[in-house]
Formats: sequence, structure tokens, C-alpha cells
Amino acid sequence: MEQFNPGLRNLINLGKSYEKAVSAMVLAGKQYFDAVSKIGENVAVSPVSRELGVVLMEISDVHRKVNVELEENFRRFHREVIAELERKTEMDVKYMTATFKRYQTEHKMKQDSLERSQSDLKKFRRKSQGKNASKYESKENECLETLTHRQMDMQKFIADGCREALLEEKRRFCFLVDKHCIFSFQIAAFHDKARELLTENLTSWQDKCSDATDVPESVMSMIEGLRTPVSNTPQASPSLQRYNRANSDAMISAPPAPPQTSPLANMFNQESSRREEKDNNEDNGLSRSVSMATGLNHIDKRPKVRTIFPHKSGNNSTLLSFEEGDIITLLIPDERDGWLYGELQKNRQRGWFPSSYCRAYTEPAVNNREGNPFATVKLRPTVTNDRSAPKI
Repeated sequence: MEQFNPGLRNLINLGKSYEKAVSAMVLAGKQYFDAVSKIGENVAVSPVSRELGVVLMEISDVHRKVNVELEENFRRFHREVIAELERKTEMDVKYMTATFKRYQTEHKMKQDSLERSQSDLKKFRRKSQGKNASKYESKENECLETLTHRQMDMQKFIADGCREALLEEKRRFCFLVDKHCIFSFQIAAFHDKARELLTENLTSWQDKCSDATDVPESVMSMIEGLRTPVSNTPQASPSLQRYNRANSDAMISAPPAPPQTSPLANMFNQESSRREEKDNNEDNGLSRSVSMATGLNHIDKRPKVRTIFPHKSGNNSTLLSFEEGDIITLLIPDERDGWLYGELQKNRQRGWFPSSYCRAYTEPAVNNREGNPFATVKLRPTVTNDRSAPKI
């Protein structure tokens, strides 16, 4: 028992060092798996390694949960073991000191009584050997009984003290064993939970990295599209064919004989001229309206792209999320380190996205001119070469 409290103090100091080491390990593990998760986020934007990036983020998340459980177990270890041992040690020092003083005091009192009884017995025995032996014989017997009683009481006191000391020792070691049994149970529960968390998706994680040559079909189709040669040979201008001097004779025939004007045409000359003037005015107005509409339609001529893969921004607010087949208007037409900045057409959200996830997009031509397509057709006076027309 003399070595119990010093040994317990040393145990408490070692337990605190154990806690600090585990806390440092948990902190280092948190930093490590945060870095693994960051790598997974970067890999997740790759079209070929997207699944592996997701696996890295899932593994990091599971290990974070394991570290949180370990940290919680050592908080309980400090609260239920180290703090209790420290409190019990301080109380035990006071208790053991007071108990030992009381034991020493009682032992000294009983020892003094026993020594007095022994001294009285010796004195009465010397006197009983003298002239008045019968007078002191009874006192000697009484003193002998008192001495015997005190000796028995002393032996009982020593035995009870020894028994109490041994029980105090056992109580202390039972307390120590009980606290560490609780801690062992908590650690066993932690390992079971950690095993469950780590093995739940371990098979699927291993399947994702079993074949490094496996490439998604969408990526293969993109690669095949890159392999297809694109012809950049310009076609001949139709104006060159139309006005080529070498073909001018074949293209332009001799003018026919001038036709004769029908006599009926003079009746409508005045009305035709008015009608032509009106048609010209309408045509000019329509042309101006069409040109203005066309100018308005061509105000926003920023380049656009069509996405060929879906993209998720995750928790990054600077990235743009979209689905396959969406249209994006490029706000910054120049590519920067493999990234483009644009606005999603369907919800007007803006952000950066990988340039390899899209292809150039050209909007189909739309005829905005409405109304009767024959409204601007100009009618010419009727002419004929028929000489049998009646003369008016």
C-alpha cells in the first residue's frame, strides 16, 4: 500500500501522455484525409477518373468518422478513468494518512495498557513470594486475567487492522480493474464500429480500381470523334463559276428579238406605274423592318457550346453544373488552363467548366420574316408576239 499512491500518480501522468498522443494522431489523420478528399474533388472533374475521385472522397469521409469515434472514446477515457483516478488519489492520500494516524494511536494505547498489566503482574509475583503470599495471590490472578484479556484485545486489534488494510488494498485494485474494463469495452465497441464502417463499401471501392484500362463509353466515343479527320478544303465560290470569262459564252446566250407590246397594256400604264410605286414603297419599308429586326437579333452573337458530358460543381460555387446536351453561352471566349467561363442557357447560372466537356454549337438559321411570301412580287406589263391580237 505504501507504493500504491505513487504508482497511481505515475499511471495518471502516463494516461495523460497517452491522451495527447492520440489527439495528435487524430489531428494528423484529419489533415491527411482532408488532403485525400481534396485530391478526390480534383479527380472527380475528370471524365475518365470521375468514379475514382468519388471513391477517394468516400474513403476520406469514412476515416473522418472513425477518427471522430476514436476521439470520443478517449474523451470518455479521460472523464471516466483518468479524472476518477486523479480524484481518488487525492482523497486516498488524506484517508490513508488519517487512518494510519488513528491506527498508530490506538495501537500505542493498547500497547501501553498491555505493558502496564505486565509490570503489575511482575510486581505482584515478587510480593507473593514474601511473607504475605496469600494476600497478593488473588491480586496476581486478577492481574493475570487483565493481562490475558489485553493481550487478546491487542491481537484482535492487529488482526482487524491487517484485514482492513488488505480489504482497502483490494478495493483500490478492484476500482482500477473496473475502470479499465469499462475502457476496454468502449475500445472494443469502437473497433467493431470502425470495422463496420470500413468494410461496408470496401468491395465496391476495390472493384472501381480493379481495371485501370476500363474507360467509359462516352469517353471512348469522344476519343473516336477526335480521331475522325475533318476536311478543311474550301469550296469554290459560286460567283467565280457564274462570271468566269471562260464560260461566259456558254452561260450567256444571244438576246432574243424584242417582243412587241400588247395594245391592251397601254390601258393599264397609269395604274401599273402607281402600283409599282406603291409596291416599291412597301418593299422598302419591309426591307427596313427586316433589316432592323435582323440587327436586333444579331446584337448577342457570343459563341455557344453544347455539353457532351454532365458536370457537377459539388460545394464549389465558382464551378458550373449542367447535364449532357445543355447549351452554354461563353462569356469569356478564351480557354484558360483547360477551363471556360459561361452562362447556362436554361437557368442563367454562371461559372467555370472544363473545356473538354463541350463542343462548339451553331444555332440553326431562323427566318423571322412573316406574312405573304409573294407580297413583294412585282408584276410587269404583259407582252406578246402574237400579231393576231385585236387592235383597239
